[in-house]
Amino acid sequence: MEDILIYLFCCSVAMAITPFISKLAIKIGAVDKPNKRKVHNRVMPTLGGLSIFIAFLLGHVFFGYPHFQFKAILIGSIIIISSGIIDDKFDLSPKFKVLFQLVAASIVIFYGGIYLKSITLPFFGTIKLTYLGYFLTYLWIIGVTNAINLIDGLDGLASGVATITFMTMYILATLEGDYFVMTYALILAGSSTGFLVYNFHPAKIFMGDTGALFLGYIISVLSLMGFKNVTFISFIVPILILGVPVFDTFFAIIRRKLRGQSFAQADKEHLHHLLMTTNRSQTKTVLMIYGISITFSGVSIIYSVVSIKLGLTILVILFVLIQYYAGKIGLLGKHFLPFSLVVKDRGGTATTVEGDTRENLDLKDKKK
Repeated sequence: MEDILIYLFCCSVAMAITPFISKLAIKIGAVDKPNKRKVHNRVMPTLGGLSIFIAFLLGHVFFGYPHFQFKAILIGSIIIISSGIIDDKFDLSPKFKVLFQLVAASIVIFYGGIYLKSITLPFFGTIKLTYLGYFLTYLWIIGVTNAINLIDGLDGLASGVATITFMTMYILATLEGDYFVMTYALILAGSSTGFLVYNFHPAKIFMGDTGALFLGYIISVLSLMGFKNVTFISFIVPILILGVPVFDTFFAIIRRKLRGQSFAQADKEHLHHLLMTTNRSQTKTVLMIYGISITFSGVSIIYSVVSIKLGLTILVILFVLIQYYAGKIGLLGKHFLPFSLVVKDRGGTATTVEGDTRENLDLKDKKK
């Protein structure tokens, strides 16, 4: 009963204050103007992430409890929120965004003591990570923070995926008896749901980088709270929970690397862009991605409770399907076929990355 009360309270707070945040954004000029990369066609207020953050803070005041690491998480959150507000108003460069994220991550790691300390591998036992643990933690926090930002391209997409992620973390934390993660995942699920009421298509306000960066940051830190000392198997669970943003970002990195482009260079070949090219509406596209996210979440829950052998079998099947469909819909670029072994040229001929046609490959195999 208390869990329902926490969720409804935070949801109501976010719903109540979002209209005021919208007016504030317009007043200070924190708006998102349409361009050729974006799907909206009118000026939209941003800063919506402030609603989520304020609801999160009030949820902590009424339902949280003292925890020595929460102060570090809160300081890091304020730094991330500040960078988002500045970006929504003045458009920060990627370098400055990462700088803010590095500072926030450093506070979590060195002041809060939240980082990967060791990992248990089959046949090798427990390995203390020391400096490697710091590096992996930085990589995780900054990677997930930006992954959520990258999928924030359609009305209700990032806030909805974040809500699904928080609810999954709540379920897993309940199974593990982790009261801290369970409570704050529920607070954040309610906060993001309340904002989603105004953010779902047709959106009345965008969360902006204020919201996307905060959600990515807090998801990355909460997931670390339950996996500071991990086994090889349990390390997969948070990756599965964040399946949509993690794999979308992963394929974006590969796609841009293959083209010789900078990772920071934006394009319109993310999952939501590609699904919309098949004549799907915004609403249908977002609901489809919700379905994919729920599937990943379901797999993460099943994976965490089944045997190691069955879990690894599920993983192999899942990753084969991910790679196949990533190639099929064009996440690696429209000229790359499934499994990235061949590339289609403009005339439809299949060639490898090095330039050999399939027919040439067959001839070479025969000569051998």
